[in-house]
Amino acid sequence: MEFILVSGLSGAGKSKVASFLEDMGFYCVDNLPAQLIPPLAELCMASPGKYDKVALVTDIRGGQTFDGLFAALDQLDAMKCGHKILFVEASAETIIKRYKETRRSHPLAKDGRTLLQAVDLERNAMEPVRKRSEYIIDTTALSTAKLRGEVLRLFGTPGEGPEMSVSVVSFGFKYGIPIEADLVFDVRCLPNPFYIAELRHQTGLDAGVRDFLWGYQQTSDLVKHLEDLMSFLLPLYVEEGKSALVIAVGCTGGQHRSVAITRSLADFIRQKGYNASENHRDMTRA
Repeated sequence: MEFILVSGLSGAGKSKVASFLEDMGFYCVDNLPAQLIPPLAELCMASPGKYDKVALVTDIRGGQTFDGLFAALDQLDAMKCGHKILFVEASAETIIKRYKETRRSHPLAKDGRTLLQAVDLERNAMEPVRKRSEYIIDTTALSTAKLRGEVLRLFGTPGEGPEMSVSVVSFGFKYGIPIEADLVFDVRCLPNPFYIAELRHQTGLDAGVRDFLWGYQQTSDLVKHLEDLMSFLLPLYVEEGKSALVIAVGCTGGQHRSVAITRSLADFIRQKGYNASENHRDMTRA
């Protein structure tokens, strides 16, 4: 079993690290009291295959002394539960800037302390945990993507990479744009098969509709522009650490044009090596 304790300074990026670990298949628990760590480890060890990768976030919220945490770690050693500590830190200037941007309160910024005094107090209080840590990540100069890459380097499995899943969804504008969409493309500019009697009750998955659409040069031109755009955008999304992308393609009713273009675009994205799925939300609603 892989058992990781994520600790460090408030505002340094522990929550982001935990979310990356969760994406990598870890069962994550935030702010678990120290006395509950050994019982949780015991439960996980008794459930092989279910909780093989566990990450716990523990920090100053549990108190300014860590005797209870170190006692819990000693119990893990006695249980032969291997564990590692990942300490996340950043410069005081970076942490203060992040708190000012988010307008959140530092857990120690009370009793008249300034934000800088709270950061310094926490750094001193967390030093014993830092000294016992196997891994230390300084996020001062790390983008989200680079932080994700560092976590992946430390705890990812061989061959595991920053994979992004892409979902291509066709829809009808008259039923509304999918709320989960990251990118929306309107293909109502293409000739409409609805006005061809023999095609009206077919869908964009049928050969007749596809032959009709690709019989016009503008369809080929539009698809080529979309493919070029995907070739440019997808690597950038991966580099920025995006794990899921939803592309919505719409026409009037979501039965003909959007369905055909969605199938074509999803096939192209899969050919580029991405994990792409397609879904036709309104295809059968007409």
